[in-house]
Amino acid sequence: MTVSRRALLGLPAALVPIHRSARREPSYREDVTEPGGTMFLGTYGDGVGIATYDGRGKITKVGTIAGVPDPSFLIRHGNLLYAVDEQDAGAVTAIDISGTPKVLNRQPNKGSGPCHLARIGDHLLSANYGSGDIAIHPINPDGSLGQQTDLVKHEGPEPHAHQVVQAGEYVLGVDLGTDSIYTYTLAAGKLSLKHQVKLEAGAGPRHLVVQGKYAYVADELDSTVTICGYDGGVLTPLAARPAAPAGPQNYPGEILASADGRFVYVTNRGHNSIAVFRVAGAGLELVGTPSCGGDWPRHAALDPTGTLLFVANQKSDNVTTFAVDPTAGTLTQTGDFSTPTPVCVNV
Repeated sequence: MTVSRRALLGLPAALVPIHRSARREPSYREDVTEPGGTMFLGTYGDGVGIATYDGRGKITKVGTIAGVPDPSFLIRHGNLLYAVDEQDAGAVTAIDISGTPKVLNRQPNKGSGPCHLARIGDHLLSANYGSGDIAIHPINPDGSLGQQTDLVKHEGPEPHAHQVVQAGEYVLGVDLGTDSIYTYTLAAGKLSLKHQVKLEAGAGPRHLVVQGKYAYVADELDSTVTICGYDGGVLTPLAARPAAPAGPQNYPGEILASADGRFVYVTNRGHNSIAVFRVAGAGLELVGTPSCGGDWPRHAALDPTGTLLFVANQKSDNVTTFAVDPTAGTLTQTGDFSTPTPVCVNV
């Protein structure tokens, strides 16, 4: 089955300074009013959205970093922001956010449809959905990007690389099209394959999160979460759990874990919910599936305190805020922010 990957809506073009704020203490209080930090919003269109949020998760629009085409995924490293340019002719963009945001440069990655990024040491890695490969760019001392040093193709009839992450000394590449997770080592700007594990045929692994001896994989096409053992870069599938109750067709999007590793959260596109799982030994126990507060929750992120969860609802043009109960892992919606086509939220 074919699922549309994007809706082409633009953002207003404006380049504005960022006002940084101190982080609050890691506890949720109803009377918190001080600012919480800066938020960057990925979208389909021209520009990265900028907002601020306070200690209760209230979001306020600031402006847009223009000149970045289809920045559907973002990562931050200190005063630097990196964005994929998810187009047929793929590229990655480096942005200085130390004051007034400034695009440093844009480099092609010789792949198609980049959709995910990871900074590993002094290299930026991007997963290319369209061409099914992983590209590597060196990062210069000023944060700009050098020319591509490697492009590693995933073998299979229809590869679709969807995520690249660091797990200790290894690099993991998740491929929806080959139902596989690839383990690499990175040295001198080149990737070397160490291991490949295949999940159930048709699972469509999209994103994963590693927590100690286990990895949890959000499977987009069969609406499951696959639990894997993880040891020395090798993943071993153990079991799979439904990501959402029976009902409408559902396509899990993002998966993330609480800072203490006790809870795992999955965005459910179709069921339009956030699945909350409690980690129980080698398994997962479903706590609940509260509404995402919108339509098509593509991405979600916890703030640095772990007490706020932000969810980007692509089709309903809004970002919802949830207070996280650190003991039970449960979510309570506390805010709703309108913005065009949010597909990534970085805090």
